[in-house]
Amino acid sequence: MANDKRVYQVWKGSNIFLCNGRIVFGPDARSLIVSVLLILVPSVIFCAFVAQNLLHKFPSYNAGYGILVVTIIFTIYVLVLLLFTSARDPGIIPRNSHPPEEEFCYESASAEGGGRPTPSLQFPRIKEVLVNGVPVKVKYCETCMLYRPPRCSHCSICNNCVDKFDHHCPWVGQCIGMRNYRFFFMFISSATLLCIFVFAMSALHMKFLVDDHQSVLKAMKEAPASVVLMAYCFIALWFVGGLTGFHLYLISTNQTTYENFRYRADHRRNAFDRGCVNNFLEVFCTKIKPSMNKFRAFVQEEPPRVTTRSTPEMAEHSRRDKVEEDLEIGDEILKLSQRHDYYKTEDIKRRASDGFPRESTESDYKMGTEMQDYPSRPESGRLGSFGTSPHILAFNDIVSDSRRA
Repeated sequence: MANDKRVYQVWKGSNIFLCNGRIVFGPDARSLIVSVLLILVPSVIFCAFVAQNLLHKFPSYNAGYGILVVTIIFTIYVLVLLLFTSARDPGIIPRNSHPPEEEFCYESASAEGGGRPTPSLQFPRIKEVLVNGVPVKVKYCETCMLYRPPRCSHCSICNNCVDKFDHHCPWVGQCIGMRNYRFFFMFISSATLLCIFVFAMSALHMKFLVDDHQSVLKAMKEAPASVVLMAYCFIALWFVGGLTGFHLYLISTNQTTYENFRYRADHRRNAFDRGCVNNFLEVFCTKIKPSMNKFRAFVQEEPPRVTTRSTPEMAEHSRRDKVEEDLEIGDEILKLSQRHDYYKTEDIKRRASDGFPRESTESDYKMGTEMQDYPSRPESGRLGSFGTSPHILAFNDIVSDSRRA
């Protein structure tokens, strides 16, 4: 039966959804505002104070306008790539409602302090799969209740398992994974080129001023915006430029940032390396997989799960309930048996009072006790004593089994 709520409204991760689930942000999406300002503000300053002064500095009249147009288009392009990186599903793997039951196995574990081993329910936390002939370990995620595919990891910030998890970038406010890594690399590489372009044009503007005034100090006083932009772009290049170079190395070797930092010291063979050319083609020329989550779909109520395999806890509760029920039945049978013995005794006394007087001796008492303990077949339509009833014998077996357990 369909629910009136959608998937994004009951999402268990830490994501932020906009436009009725069409846009997916990370929990730290506010940092995206800082990143936008770090790109937009320098570009506006450049267009207002540097590119405007370069409009008529070239022999060709349109060359100065070309610098202004390129700066505006390049800035918009970088901002769009930033939005594509942070506002989409990075490759979130849907959670399971229940753990995979077929993976449960029963193993015997010795009880503390000695004694008989008790069965316990064990769940394998690590499994091995073969990737291109190389064994790769996959781990079970307690939060998402699934075995993570190779190259998948759980992001503690977004609280999701992400396919081909690279890292969680606070500057874009989103995880970087299978579905947005291409846009992330294009964003940082384009931001690097934008920094180089702004730095070069600001330096060109300073050159023109130095040629006019024959003094560097006078040129710096006349165009402080160019000086500030050159310093800003120089610092930014160390960050985005170094990040671009590092990811070029990762792409050429088909690694992720998580794998490089986690397994670098192990010197293990990379099972995903297909050669430098094929690795670049895999990142930039393959079709991006569709999202595995339908955030705008209505929540479907799952039918109650029927477990065909009982756990030791369930078996213990069932056994305890069975013993208590058998004890109650045994008490009722015992009362009926005692009542029957009482009527039988009264009947003997009544017969003795009718003309067959006899005194009960100690030997008769012992013989009567032995007759009660001897398992005889009850008469049809009459209930035997406690020791002779087949129901009581069955009950004794049940109680003995429960005590041994």
